[in-house]
Amino acid sequence: MRIARFVVDAEPQYGLVEGEAENPQADSEDLEVVVLHGDPFFQGIQPTATRHRLADVRLVAPIIPRSKIVGIGRNWADHASELGNAVPDSPQFFLKPNTSVVGPGEPVTLPAWSEQISYEAELAVVIGTICKDVPAERVDDVVFGYTVGNDLTARDAQRSDLQWARAKGFDGACPLGPWIETGLTSADTEDLGIRMELDGAVVQDGRTSDMVFGVKEIVSAVSQAFTLLPGDVILTGTPAGVGLVEGGQRTEATVEGIGTLTTVFRR
Repeated sequence: MRIARFVVDAEPQYGLVEGEAENPQADSEDLEVVVLHGDPFFQGIQPTATRHRLADVRLVAPIIPRSKIVGIGRNWADHASELGNAVPDSPQFFLKPNTSVVGPGEPVTLPAWSEQISYEAELAVVIGTICKDVPAERVDDVVFGYTVGNDLTARDAQRSDLQWARAKGFDGACPLGPWIETGLTSADTEDLGIRMELDGAVVQDGRTSDMVFGVKEIVSAVSQAFTLLPGDVILTGTPAGVGLVEGGQRTEATVEGIGTLTTVFRR
């Protein structure tokens, strides 16, 4: 199932997306959204009788984490290599605040203090229940679903600052969407295609089978460091091909089996 969050008549709601299309911005005429009763993270998935054409509503980020976004650094050997970094022996964590989240199609204003904002297409894990010290074999029990992330990074600040908080956490630095796919298991995520297009040209093209640490290892390791809460998001890392964006440009991050997340940039 694809769980979206949307706005209609100025009221944010959750809905179940029906129909066939990976890119809601391009194919919204072919999709409908069934309104859900309440918050699916706490009340389960309860469809109502109300439905809308997806073209008639505005999608927003499928989740605003109540607690945290955890990023995994240098989790693809080719990406670590292109930045001159070694592959770590264990998952490496950083945090992004929930104020960094924006939804599909929402504009990101590039911060005035950086001239080097780069894109990173990523598979994002959405946690469904409070958990701590999760064994790898039980990861599927705590995952609500998966979405697409774009881990925007201020490369100049990443090099100059002692910590990555500013480089990774500025407003708009975490586009998520277009929805949460609940039908995937951790086994399914072991070999998914990840692609990024910049103004229509493919700039990243990889498969999750090339990740250093898979979803099971990542979620288990993160849960040993932090208590995870419903709606927490874990970004699993990006393949090689990262580059810079400028105002007026557009990225489209696609994860196979989930969908396409479009982000536009402005100065």
